[in-house]
Amino acid sequence: MRWTSAFLFACLLASAPAAAEPAAPCRLCDASGGGLIASAPQALPMALEVQTSLDFDRVILTGPAGGIARLGADGSRATSGALAALTGRAMIGEVVIRGEPGRQIRVDLPTRIDLFGFAGGALAITRISSDLPLIPRLDGDGRLRVRFGGELFVSGDAEGEYRGDVPITVDYL
Repeated sequence: MRWTSAFLFACLLASAPAAAEPAAPCRLCDASGGGLIASAPQALPMALEVQTSLDFDRVILTGPAGGIARLGADGSRATSGALAALTGRAMIGEVVIRGEPGRQIRVDLPTRIDLFGFAGGALAITRISSDLPLIPRLDGDGRLRVRFGGELFVSGDAEGEYRGDVPITVDYL
């Protein structure tokens, strides 16, 4: 996961006023009149917190042809081909993005998640789906909850436990 925060800095160039001109009030000085403000307001750093990991739990292959297990972002579950129904422990992934309230953001979810087995095998979750709005924006508390799922193809030689990373990129717009 990568988080990017936008920081804005102000640069001040000042010259001494001519002796005959009255001094204009300093609009970049702090309220006490004691000095210049070092920078413009900064955006709050963004944070991404994993609430639940995407987990297909146990997928049981009932024949040699293979099949597809689907977990929708809405929690729907389906299987096709030679797979038994997903167990009740299968869970969609859920993250909470935190940052500056009301800010529009960009969220990039992967199109594919590669999974690697402890015994050396590999699988992939494809067709990643999410409940991300068309124009993502943090709410008044500076939060956005995103749920996601996908499709897992399983074939006859894929026995074992598999794990993988879900790279999610979040940026302010």
